[in-house]
Parts: sequence; C-alpha cells; structure tokens
Amino acid sequence: MAADQPQNPAQPPPPSIPPEELKRAFHAFKKRLKLARLDDESRLGHRAMSTGGKSTIQGIQPPSQYPKAVWEELVRQGKLLYAGQGLYELPK
Repeated sequence: MAADQPQNPAQPPPPSIPPEELKRAFHAFKKRLKLARLDDESRLGHRAMSTGGKSTIQGIQPPSQYPKAVWEELVRQGKLLYAGQGLYELPK
C-alpha cells in the first residue's frame, strides 16, 4: 500500500466546501424556514378574534441553488437534521 493513499478507502474524504458557502447556505435555509412558518401562520382559517395559529412546520426542502453536498455537510456538522424525503430541519 502506498503511503499517500488513505487508510480507509471505503470512505471518501468529505468534499471541500468553502466555509463562506456553508454560512450562506445555512442563512438561506433559516430565512426560507422563517418565511414558510410566517406564511403558514398568516393563512386564513384561524379564528378572527384569536391571535393566529402557531405554525407546525418543522422541516423544509432546502434552497436548490446549493448542491446536496452542502446540506449533507451541514448535517455532518450538526447544524441541520435530515428529516427524510428531501426535508431538513433545525436541531431542537
């Protein structure tokens, strides 16, 4: 085995994503989640005399302008959780 080869060839090294791109993607995710929750809370159907309903949205599909590798890296870092079926959510 050559000295420059990794010890565990089954696991590829994580992609090198610039920290600035991760930060922008995370900010875009939080903004989209906030807007989705506000949209859900402002929908008609709540009582007219109530203060409105609390949004039940927990996870969303991330913005498509960033590749899937960015979202997987944010999950690996613990900043997001994968909720399944292409949805991500913030940790509790």
